[in-house]
Amino acid sequence: MLKQSLLPKGAAEIMGAYSQGLLVNIGDNKEMIFVTGQIAQDSNGNVVCDDIEGQAEYVFNCIQNILKEAGASLDDVVKTQIFLTDINDFSKVSPIRNKYFANSKPVSTMVEVSSLVKKGCKIEIEVIAIREK
Repeated sequence: MLKQSLLPKGAAEIMGAYSQGLLVNIGDNKEMIFVTGQIAQDSNGNVVCDDIEGQAEYVFNCIQNILKEAGASLDDVVKTQIFLTDINDFSKVSPIRNKYFANSKPVSTMVEVSSLVKKGCKIEIEVIAIREK
């Protein structure tokens, strides 16, 4: 099994011993892409906006950039995990998620957490994708 770390240009600096994304060869001309939890933090470490909708859009765009680095797209995503600091934002985030995954309809989990690593962030999203080489 071969694996390759993914770090697209302009991505937020990582805060530990992990990768923004990981491309793993699983054989039979297939690869899995694991995208670590993305938050609404720019490359300077600043939270991009205060509202959940803007943060969600920003995070989905970050995920698209990481997938693109692996030669994949949101259409290749099979699983999403969305963490919210306020579950009442479910009704605001769900339509945004649905817009980005209109074609692929991955399985998805959305849960409330007490806080996220960066103060001011209201959402964190991680995904798993599978693509053919």
